[in-house]
Amino acid sequence: MINATHEELLRRLALHDEPFIDSALGLQIDDNEAAGLDPKTHALIRLGALVAQGAAPVSYSWAVEAALAAGATIDEIIGTLIAVAPIIGLARVVSATLGVALAIGYDLDQAFEALDKEAHG
Repeated sequence: MINATHEELLRRLALHDEPFIDSALGLQIDDNEAAGLDPKTHALIRLGALVAQGAAPVSYSWAVEAALAAGATIDEIIGTLIAVAPIIGLARVVSATLGVALAIGYDLDQAFEALDKEAHG
């Protein structure tokens, strides 16, 4: 990675490129064994931590994809948002909801537009 251009490094960080992060930063993102958790629980906790930190939408997408791949349901993903809300604050969860919704394939902006059209005929 040392020979990579700064543009490539920035792209890889922005895309949450796990192999790059593992090698360049020395972080092991998917180390479930160290925490003693099953992969699904680990992925849901990571999602909650990202919401708590006010992460970028690409991070929510990465976390949701990891949770789904580990066997989490959409209800469990939404449950994670609800579970962390009293601890991290509702405003933080509301802020993250659009990115999480997009990651599960639900476009809230489009849904709100459709509801608005229905309400105003």
